[in-house]
Amino acid sequence: MLAEPRALFEFNSSLLLSPLLMQAPRGDGHPVLTLPGFLASDLSMAPMRRYLKELGYEAHAWNMGRNLGGVYGKRQALRELLTGIYESAGRKVSIVGWSLGGVYARDLALQAPDMVRCVITLGSPFANDIRATNATRLYELVSGEGVDDVPGLREAIAGDLPVPATSIYSRTDGIVNWRTSLLRPSATAENIEVHLASHIGLGVNPAALWAVADRLAQGEGQFRHFDRSGPFAIAYAPPENAQS
Repeated sequence: MLAEPRALFEFNSSLLLSPLLMQAPRGDGHPVLTLPGFLASDLSMAPMRRYLKELGYEAHAWNMGRNLGGVYGKRQALRELLTGIYESAGRKVSIVGWSLGGVYARDLALQAPDMVRCVITLGSPFANDIRATNATRLYELVSGEGVDDVPGLREAIAGDLPVPATSIYSRTDGIVNWRTSLLRPSATAENIEVHLASHIGLGVNPAALWAVADRLAQGEGQFRHFDRSGPFAIAYAPPENAQS
């Protein structure tokens, strides 16, 4: 946790590398909903939304203020938000969720797979022993919900999704145990490890931003695993490392 302030370096790196980041693959401009992490607000994901807008996407904030938690309590409001974007755009919505926002994103994909194009999570604790993080007790205190209150839902969120899914994580995450961010790889699901990234900095880390853009650029109904040989190749771990 003491190393988390390096997020400032990650943000500055993205600013310096912005010309390179703008060379990322461009998609078809479909809507993308961004969901912030626990205790964060839309401001935390403003750099990502700006980046996605520069790439031509219709980037949306969640507009619910600070995220004080409540996977179960926020289900209806998030479903309504997703429905509104989907109906307005007339297209499926990709969801990018940071930390707890990624848990919401996976739950939305389970609720409304007909409205969700893909899910991308950043340092999200949804699998294995989700109590093995540095924020679980605070989450339960602030949200008023226990992570085990609805075990069936928790198990579903940790399982396979009916839409393409990508989990971006870092073993040097100072908040979330990286093992809780590992999904089961399949033909439409993958884990992408970013070396030396912090939890607070994942959403502004240049390698993570490139990976998000690359994933969003895939055609609807299509999925190919991430190519780690791009300009940030040194920042990514081989895919088999995610299973150790």
